[in-house]
Amino acid sequence: MKKNIIILVVLALLFFRAGLDCANPKKILIVYYSATGHTKQLAEAVSAGAKSVIGVQVKLLPVKEAKAADALWADAVILGSPVYNANMAPAILEYINSWPFEDAPMRDKIGAAFVSAGGISAGEELTLMTILHSMLIYEMIVVGGRDWLSAFGASAIVEEEPFGKTAKTGQVAPYFLKKATGLGKRVAQITLRF
Repeated sequence: MKKNIIILVVLALLFFRAGLDCANPKKILIVYYSATGHTKQLAEAVSAGAKSVIGVQVKLLPVKEAKAADALWADAVILGSPVYNANMAPAILEYINSWPFEDAPMRDKIGAAFVSAGGISAGEELTLMTILHSMLIYEMIVVGGRDWLSAFGASAIVEEEPFGKTAKTGQVAPYFLKKATGLGKRVAQITLRF
């Protein structure tokens, strides 16, 4: 009898917590720039991963539609960019530069990054780190991907073989989309802990 009561109490607490999470979801913003569609595909996979976690609300925006107010609204911000000469796209840097700096309103928000690159060792890790460095300047808490294979975030190779075959079809290889989904899920799970 006691065991049944304990089980009922635990279940009631779990349902109550789930109800609170749904009533007050953590907000995740995903902003990306995509010239060829590859980074957009990664962004959609990141979004799907985040949405797979109960208790979060996800807003996915191309950078041209994103405002500084969106970053202030969010509990977590995930930025995506193609690699431009081992750097982020200028539009993503401009977006980061639009965030308010005074009084540190971005402090303690979760931050993460994803990129698409033409080739292996073509600057994807440098670009991921540049985005994360910018987030650290804003006093954000940065996280990487789902495992050591995507330690700095998710990235995709879209032109160099053996992945170049998928670039001809305009599709990102499923392997990289899985990394992006894992990044979104991890960010959502960590955001719920804060």
